[in-house]
Amino acid sequence: MEEKTERRYGEGYLEERVLIPRWRAPWPQIVNLLLILAVFYISWWIFQDRRGWLRMYTPYLGYMYTRWILIVLIWMVYIFEFWPFRRRQLETWHPLWKGFIMTCVMTGVLLILIKIFFEGILGNFSMAYFNPARSMKLPGITEFFAIEYASLACLMFAAIASWLSPSWPVAMENVPWQNLKQPVLGWTVLIVTFFIGTIVYLCTMHPHMGILSYPWQRFASIAPPYWEKFANTVSGNFHVSWIMCCTITVWLYETIWERYPFKLIKHDTLRRLSVFFGIIVIAWCFFFFLHFAQELWWGPAIRGTRMDFSPDWRWLHVGETMVFFLIPALFLTFYCNNWPTKYSAPVNWLIRTLIAIFGGMAIYWIYYNIGHLTLGTQKGYAQPEQFPMIPTIWLINIMLINHWFMDNWPGWRKAKPEEAALIRKEKAPTVSAAKLAPAGIIVGIVIGIIIYFIAIWLFPILGKLKWVYT
Repeated sequence: MEEKTERRYGEGYLEERVLIPRWRAPWPQIVNLLLILAVFYISWWIFQDRRGWLRMYTPYLGYMYTRWILIVLIWMVYIFEFWPFRRRQLETWHPLWKGFIMTCVMTGVLLILIKIFFEGILGNFSMAYFNPARSMKLPGITEFFAIEYASLACLMFAAIASWLSPSWPVAMENVPWQNLKQPVLGWTVLIVTFFIGTIVYLCTMHPHMGILSYPWQRFASIAPPYWEKFANTVSGNFHVSWIMCCTITVWLYETIWERYPFKLIKHDTLRRLSVFFGIIVIAWCFFFFLHFAQELWWGPAIRGTRMDFSPDWRWLHVGETMVFFLIPALFLTFYCNNWPTKYSAPVNWLIRTLIAIFGGMAIYWIYYNIGHLTLGTQKGYAQPEQFPMIPTIWLINIMLINHWFMDNWPGWRKAKPEEAALIRKEKAPTVSAAKLAPAGIIVGIVIGIIIYFIAIWLFPILGKLKWVYT
């Protein structure tokens, strides 16, 4: 048994570990929040802030690295299940040491991916825009734009990976390779999702890259892009937005919704397909509603204009808004034990979702009113160099490192075996299909319709007020 434990990797570690708060609430939450914000601000000043050291917020260069940090974290935990680290290391290493070692591994993978795969291989043997040095040889391309275009291409690929990488373990449950051992399972899922992601990239983002140079690359890509008439723009922001909605929906489904209601489907194949495509459907509902909300708030988008009336910015801002909602959702799951848990499952999900929405709106307001003062970003909603997804995803990356790698240190500690057994015994039973009666589902649909019409009535009124920075 000891030999098997020694050779075992991190399969099931996140599900099996039990974390105990060191102090009474809300002190663990406060301490971890202060630590996360401190690490966020210090690391932001070192790497991103234009008044800081490396000044990577160009903005696309810093944006690209921020995105790929998220993807590598997902790969390490959800796809490779902490491989090559052993289970004994995960259970016995101090959280600080474990966080430091795993973050170093993440950084190494990140640099190999960017410098060798994208710039070295794709940039030299496939598409020149992935390599700034090669792009600079083209007439009219300066060093700044060569770096920005290469970073843009990489981060667009990352946007797709941020959706597909967690989707296969969460939605498809790693089928049909779920019985493989690590690292074979990890490499298989990584290759498959990377292959699908490449196809999606070529169909959604590559045409955008093809129109960044003049004349448009009509032979190498579809120009004008096929979505022009539908989206009222040739910009790839249209695809970035709905893909980000898919990404956030995957995490909402995994965290505050606890994989319900699709989890109640007993037939394996039907459940997996329902989850995968159901997430896309829910994401597109968010996608179109938030775009409609902007028209109610600011008025219709006008092609040919700039700033917050520009169609391409409107689509991008939908995805940016969704990321604001994810921050409180993750905080609820990571540090508040998915509060609340004492009510019926649908009521719990509704309260958490409302907390995520209103918490995201609060962070949204704070960011656009003081973010430019504290983060060194540009002032205004639609300023061309204003990308709120960079600091929000940077903050999420730090939360993931603290929760996944450091076991919520310092506010929490891992339970001893006897404590963990007692806590599991006292844990509330899972939701049964009987508790989700048809009457409850109908009531939920009615409430959703009422909230929708209240929102579309309220948005034009609020849009005329000056309580939010414009």
